[in-house]
Amino acid sequence: MGRYIAPVLIGVVGVAILVALGIWQVQRLAWKEGVLADMDARMTGDPVALPDVVDREEHSLLSVKVAGRITDEELHVLTTANGGPAFRVITAFETEDGRRLLLDRGLVDDSAKEAPRAPVEATVVGNIHWPDEKDSWTPDPDLGKNIWYVRDVDMMSAELATEEFMLITRRTTEAEPPVTPAPVNTAGVPNDHLQYAITWFSLALVWIGMTLYWILRIRRGPEGTA
Repeated sequence: MGRYIAPVLIGVVGVAILVALGIWQVQRLAWKEGVLADMDARMTGDPVALPDVVDREEHSLLSVKVAGRITDEELHVLTTANGGPAFRVITAFETEDGRRLLLDRGLVDDSAKEAPRAPVEATVVGNIHWPDEKDSWTPDPDLGKNIWYVRDVDMMSAELATEEFMLITRRTTEAEPPVTPAPVNTAGVPNDHLQYAITWFSLALVWIGMTLYWILRIRRGPEGTA
């Protein structure tokens, strides 16, 4: 019996670890689904008035409704849409009570980047957001051509002299909006915990199979007989 101790011990410990990892991923899946549900609720809930002081922790993704004037002061962020090049139009929005906000109006085709868009009075429903898109590889914006490569709230708010957060348009009262809103959503938030759980549980089954094969080889002995 002593010769079975090592494979059984290794088998039990290995399976226990792999199953524990799988259970942990199932728990993480439930947590992530709760987070995404909360994000969806905040993004699509009834809009409220813009807070007097916007706090990143408290107001991230909050749905708000703001009336004012969309200016013609624009920054253009290179992106893609419908398989081709496009630009996000970021502009200054002047509220009725005198605040200046950084507004993401949405997308235009590459050909419409330089099209004139006159200032317009509008009521905007959108979400307060701080896009996290910049990394060490992100090139600096080409200010001469007005081409940006990420939505950099700090730099853009300084450029347009606005408050340091971004309002992402969900809908607007403009009769014929020249820009297509591209609202924030949870589609791009990774949630791979189910795949990870399946992987760990599958590896546990493989480990069981390898352990049984090892025991069978020991039982058969060097000559291949029991």
